[in-house]
Amino acid sequence: MIKATDLEALLVAAMPDAVVELEDLTGTEDHWSASIVSGAFDGVSLIKRHRMVYAILSEQMKGPIHALALDTKTPAEAAADVG
Repeated sequence: MIKATDLEALLVAAMPDAVVELEDLTGTEDHWSASIVSGAFDGVSLIKRHRMVYAILSEQMKGPIHALALDTKTPAEAAADVG
């Protein structure tokens, strides 16, 4: 299990501009959905973005996190979704 605040802290430490939204999918703090908006994703393919996130959370993926659904966007992509 990992708390949302701890998960967010790890992501923001690696990507300081990241805006992170987390959802505990099962209420057990081990199945998460994460929406991450960061300039670190500029010019990076979707699969490489996901690999970046998995690398940041590599230790947590070995146990505390059993499932992680990702939605990764650049700030421009997130703004286009809103407008």
